[in-house]
Amino acid sequence: MAITKKLLPNAILLFCVALASCDKRSSIRPGRRRYSNEKIFNVVQFGAKTDPEKDNALAFIQAWNAACNWKGKARVLVPKGAFVASSMVFGGPCKNKAPTVFQLVGTLKAVSNLSSYAEDFWMIFRNVNGLVITGTGTVDGQGPNVWKYNDHGDGGRVFPASIKFHRVRDGVIRQVSSVNPMGFHIGIVLSKNITAKSLHLTAPEDSPNTDGFHISQSNQVKIATSVIATGDDCVGMIQGSTDISIKEVTCGPGHGISIGSLGKYPDEKDVKGILVTNCTLRNTENGIRIKTWAGSPPSQATALTFQDIVMHNVRNPIIIDQSYGSNSNKPSKVRISDVKYINIKGTTSSEVGVNFECSKQFPCQRVHLANIKLEYTGDKKQALSATCQNARVSYAGIQFPPPCR
Repeated sequence: MAITKKLLPNAILLFCVALASCDKRSSIRPGRRRYSNEKIFNVVQFGAKTDPEKDNALAFIQAWNAACNWKGKARVLVPKGAFVASSMVFGGPCKNKAPTVFQLVGTLKAVSNLSSYAEDFWMIFRNVNGLVITGTGTVDGQGPNVWKYNDHGDGGRVFPASIKFHRVRDGVIRQVSSVNPMGFHIGIVLSKNITAKSLHLTAPEDSPNTDGFHISQSNQVKIATSVIATGDDCVGMIQGSTDISIKEVTCGPGHGISIGSLGKYPDEKDVKGILVTNCTLRNTENGIRIKTWAGSPPSQATALTFQDIVMHNVRNPIIIDQSYGSNSNKPSKVRISDVKYINIKGTTSSEVGVNFECSKQFPCQRVHLANIKLEYTGDKKQALSATCQNARVSYAGIQFPPPCR
């Protein structure tokens, strides 16, 4: 009995230590279990090879379909190496409760035979609710192999976009690089709640129709902390673009950040709620531009704010063009209103720093400029000026060029 009494406290102590250790391990296990529960679908396991002569499209699609049908967490992995592929459709809806992840570590190169693309995309993510595209890899559209056909009998053909979101909800694309797309770098259509950040999109200044982002009929799109150097609009927002945020984007070369063109087709949806802030434009054709077709059907663009923008050697810093892309003498019926330009500064190679050419039938309403400080870098004998046609403009703070008379 004496021995038992002496051992009892030690036994109790050991029991408590063991219990605490169990509690500690149990607190770690859920995290490990959540991580280990993710299943990785490596495209190599589905037959993808780093053979420049092999079209890996089928292997990529099979890997995606397997991941999409996995009921737990799923990740498609493109490992190191260069993989060639033609047109690919990554369709949903998926069975995952968590977002399906597409991780690009290597380089993905497009097949350069245009007959391999029946539609306007190289890769499309369609009908997916919950998507993450990530990785430090590169999407290479090999555009130089097809751009030469742009002006030779294609009748204005739209070349395939490298990545297209179509009816995607709650999507993220981050970190990846896109170079030399055949058409747009990234197209976003009929989608909602899309975030794009920390991207590098590059193509030569003379590459045709290589928009960085082309957004249509989409809501709640956020583009942030990205570098876009391309041959067309860094960001183009056409009909049905609503609640769009562009923040901390460096643009140039290219055609600038554009709303439009609008009014090219009947029954276009309105554009509303565009916010462009803390962006830098370098050596671009335009700065911040709104463009609509002359003789257009009716629609509207409203609640558009451009704030804290820096421009370096931008040809047309602030421009509204409502006779874009048409020889029609009829006025545009796109109503532009509630447009704010706040804290815009930098240099321009144009003699006209602010150019508003609005519709005679529907003048631009409630256009406001506050603290505009632009410097002309051309012939110093020529003063920087502003022109305003059919625009109702108000001013606050510094205005250079001086307000329209």
